[in-house]
Amino acid sequence: MKPTEAITKRRILDLVRRYYAISFPADKFIPGRSRIPYGGRVFDEKEMVNLVDSALEFWLTAGRYAEEFEERMAAYLGVRHCLLTNSGSSANLLAVAALTSPKLGSDRLRKGDEVITVAAAFPTTVAPLIQHGLVPVFVDVTLPTYNVDTEMLEEARSRKTRAVILAHTIGNPFNVDRVKRFCDRQGLWLIEDNCDALGSKYKGRFTGTFGHIATQSFYPPHHVTMGEGGALFTNDPTLKRLIESFRDWGRDCWCPPGKDNTCGKRHRQQFGELPFGYDHKYVFSHFGFNLKVTDMQAAIGCAQLRKLPRFTEARKRNFQALYKAMEPYEDFFILPKATPGSDPSWFGFLLTVREGTRVCRDEIVAHLEKNRIQTRMLFAGNLLRHPCFDGMRNSRSGYRVVGDLRNTDAIMNRTFWVGVYPGISSSRRRYMIETFTEFLDGKKWEK
Repeated sequence: MKPTEAITKRRILDLVRRYYAISFPADKFIPGRSRIPYGGRVFDEKEMVNLVDSALEFWLTAGRYAEEFEERMAAYLGVRHCLLTNSGSSANLLAVAALTSPKLGSDRLRKGDEVITVAAAFPTTVAPLIQHGLVPVFVDVTLPTYNVDTEMLEEARSRKTRAVILAHTIGNPFNVDRVKRFCDRQGLWLIEDNCDALGSKYKGRFTGTFGHIATQSFYPPHHVTMGEGGALFTNDPTLKRLIESFRDWGRDCWCPPGKDNTCGKRHRQQFGELPFGYDHKYVFSHFGFNLKVTDMQAAIGCAQLRKLPRFTEARKRNFQALYKAMEPYEDFFILPKATPGSDPSWFGFLLTVREGTRVCRDEIVAHLEKNRIQTRMLFAGNLLRHPCFDGMRNSRSGYRVVGDLRNTDAIMNRTFWVGVYPGISSSRRRYMIETFTEFLDGKKWEK
């Protein structure tokens, strides 16, 4: 870079810092008027400087920031490979697609194979199964962990079972030991949906490191953000190559963007019925997608990643404060409990209204929303009750259900959650607690 370029760039980035200070002053909280969202972006001038720095380079597609993020994220979690993509939903799609590759031989997933999962899920954990002609097998979850009922795994297994895909619900790890033991014993693939759980640990080890493939989301409410964005983690070099191929149009070549002839044999190989020496950069081994990330997104992620430990501690602190405040109201609610052996980086604070109490979910949700506290359901509640299953419900040929999904229906009818994200300051947290207790204390004395 020429001296004049360097000086000009430095001036631009200094102006970005000044712009941040002017345009994003400390947010003053006004109880009852300021909105408390369930989640959102938490950033400072560092994210904006990285974003502009990347824009000035005008590389646009994945570049040095993407490489830095992948290396640092892999090192942080203790996995061999991190691969960026454009969303957590795309990460789930790529995880399933990779396991359908003919390059896996007899281990590949084929149409009609069954995959065990839960219906109390976000739709894009399940959608890739249906999109690939696989058969989801739904089992119930347990309360108060909101994770898979591992007692039902064996009952759900059939001769067609080939994989398990599960999320760590709202940051609470599922029982990894029992799920892994089941998968290892039966020779099943395990896809670990870590989109809501970055920073959570199970028996001292980060979630996202147990599955053959794990997935991550960087949507704004998540533990770190790129605006949009996602990632996949794996320790298997073969799966890494397959994920890259499906992400990058289905190509056989593994050259990074802007690079040629990484393999050293670009024009000296035979592929299928192509002419000998056909350009390896344009050989396609899969019917893939274009689900790449931009370097500008990765630049934001690099700044966010440095804050992840602090974000994790803030989530835990907010969760614990809400839990302590809600303990006196356990007659009204089932309070969330961490899976034994786990240390969650909670995505939210879950509450399930007990049957037969004077509290109604719709009523308390309306009270919170009226007082500017945002609430959320536990995603789909019971995914099978949604219109997307209307066309499959009569035939039941596209999925199986094991058991009655009693707890899943309870979640659909009586569960909601509020935020614990790092943007919830102590004053906001106090206001949330006061708003809860105002409503609940009134219910205690209601005749």
